[in-house]
Amino acid sequence: MPDASGLQIVFEGHATLLKWHRLRRRMADPLFSAEVMAEGFKLGASMELDLRVRADGGFVVLHDEELEGETTGHGLIAQKSLAELRGLRMKDGDRPLLYSEDLAAMLQSAHPDALLQFDMKDDYEAIGEKGIAHLAERLQQISASVIVSASSLELILAVKEKLPHLRRGIDPTDKLGNIYRAEGWKAVEKELLADLRGPTAPETVYLYWQMLLDAAKAGLDMIALCHSEGKRVDAWTFTLKNPDSGFSDAEWTNFSALMALKPDQVTTDEAPATERAWLARMAG
Repeated sequence: MPDASGLQIVFEGHATLLKWHRLRRRMADPLFSAEVMAEGFKLGASMELDLRVRADGGFVVLHDEELEGETTGHGLIAQKSLAELRGLRMKDGDRPLLYSEDLAAMLQSAHPDALLQFDMKDDYEAIGEKGIAHLAERLQQISASVIVSASSLELILAVKEKLPHLRRGIDPTDKLGNIYRAEGWKAVEKELLADLRGPTAPETVYLYWQMLLDAAKAGLDMIALCHSEGKRVDAWTFTLKNPDSGFSDAEWTNFSALMALKPDQVTTDEAPATERAWLARMAG
């Protein structure tokens, strides 16, 4: 089996980064692992974590709105202070939770190529000026290593205003899906173009991989459209069902069609296995 670091795939001269979803290099890794993040910082990996706002304006690295799913706690995260969360553990691996206060310190050790996506799971109404001020204070010295993303354009506008040195991304997938169902692909193209040219001035657009393929089949190359406006595209989230055995034929059909569209990044829970499976298929 070819060796694979799980950092990128190069196809027809175009490099597509493999982004480690929820700080997992492999699905077997624990969710939001500080150890995997440290490893990624050393290697220069692209990684993603989710942030939820706390009652005190800081953030905790969790995906869900409530504590029950991922931790030993109960209730809404937005109603808990740092002090109330400190004693909780992750259900996956019985580890302490990660907080925004930890991230700023860890980012100091990042390889210059490393990129950590802060995927904001709350909207601007929930985060407010207090949350933005917290991020600004913690991330003043951090520049190239962080990209802040959200589906809330209002939130990304606030980030642009208060943290202009940080990279920004938007995820209009849900909105575009609703528009497609109501009005079709032409309306999707118009809305996407408006987002690309809009006041958030995103560097990266995060789009569901299946939507990208469906649009391409209908004649709309959303990746080419983003590229024509100088934006990068992250196709999320493509994870092999059986990492040890590589691509199934159906997975290969989809993944090779996706790579032909030249995304700048693919989000996955199985980065090294995806790279290995790609190399094996390309070798015939």
